[in-house]
Amino acid sequence: MSLDIRDYDYYLPEGRVAFYPSEPRDASRLLYLPRSQGETKHLRFTDFPGFLRPGDLLVLNDSKVFPARLIGSKKGTGGKVEIFLLQEITDGTWEALVRPGRRLPPGTQVDLFDGTASARLGERTDSGGRIVSFEADRDLLSLIWQYGKVPLPPYIDREAEEEDKSRYQTIYARNVGAVAAPTAGFHFTETIMTRVKDAGVEMVKLTLHSGLGTFRPITRSDFSQHKMHEEKFFIPKEAADAVNLAKQENRRVIAVGTTSVRALESACTENGQVMASNWKETSLFISPPYDFRCVDGLLTNFHLPKSTLLLLVSAFAGRERVLAAYEEAIKLGYRFYSYGDAMLIL
Repeated sequence: MSLDIRDYDYYLPEGRVAFYPSEPRDASRLLYLPRSQGETKHLRFTDFPGFLRPGDLLVLNDSKVFPARLIGSKKGTGGKVEIFLLQEITDGTWEALVRPGRRLPPGTQVDLFDGTASARLGERTDSGGRIVSFEADRDLLSLIWQYGKVPLPPYIDREAEEEDKSRYQTIYARNVGAVAAPTAGFHFTETIMTRVKDAGVEMVKLTLHSGLGTFRPITRSDFSQHKMHEEKFFIPKEAADAVNLAKQENRRVIAVGTTSVRALESACTENGQVMASNWKETSLFISPPYDFRCVDGLLTNFHLPKSTLLLLVSAFAGRERVLAAYEEAIKLGYRFYSYGDAMLIL
């Protein structure tokens, strides 16, 4: 088993990164990959419910992305300042990334939201962010939703547009707190959800808020030395009970997205029982080899070369099978990454 990140590389031709989502959502393509053996199939996401069986349990992440990129101006000079919110520490105080950080010492004041709010930049945090304190004429969160920009991934090389506030979300997004969306859920429409239910499939939701660690590259050739940034997750009792009953009855547990996988496996005991929890943090790094205790199937998108997410998928279905499927997808013109097409592994 190779632990060299260079063995998880592939070449993606120019123009294959999806800058905009499919319309409607379920018009995206679907590559079906049998987990252990068998040939791939190339379909549409509208075919997804046909792969499900009565009694299957579908686990979705209801995390909701907030418009975390704030653009302001330095008080006194008017210079542009970008504040990228990471997480709220206390009411009105956040951890954030700030640009241009080196030229903005602690105490710098930033005007925001057409003068209706201001920010004071504080000290640096252990993770490389800054403490930022806000003052606003009205509710800060409502101003963030009005003026903030959706934090599109860096490979979507365009400015965020107003439609991204709704489109860079799943239709079932509920719990606000992520700066990266659980993109495997983008393909679901109300029609697909109804068809899944009509097929006798149970659906439950958990929450894992993806942070900037999702986009941070692996910098060591031996990927086993990579450290994941902690992300918050929450598993309601009804979701944990449903997973445990499905496992007890030998029914399939199918995770929608790598975030659902990480939450389930983080909460799973050695004997395969998922523990319900209030908010916890996980730094679980799933890479080959890994023994999955809770998840039997995975719906996911196509991921960046040499990324933690590609390693997770490779741990689930095998490096050779996954990279061969990616090669097929590239030849057949699939669209890649967050706004791109889907892959189902069962």
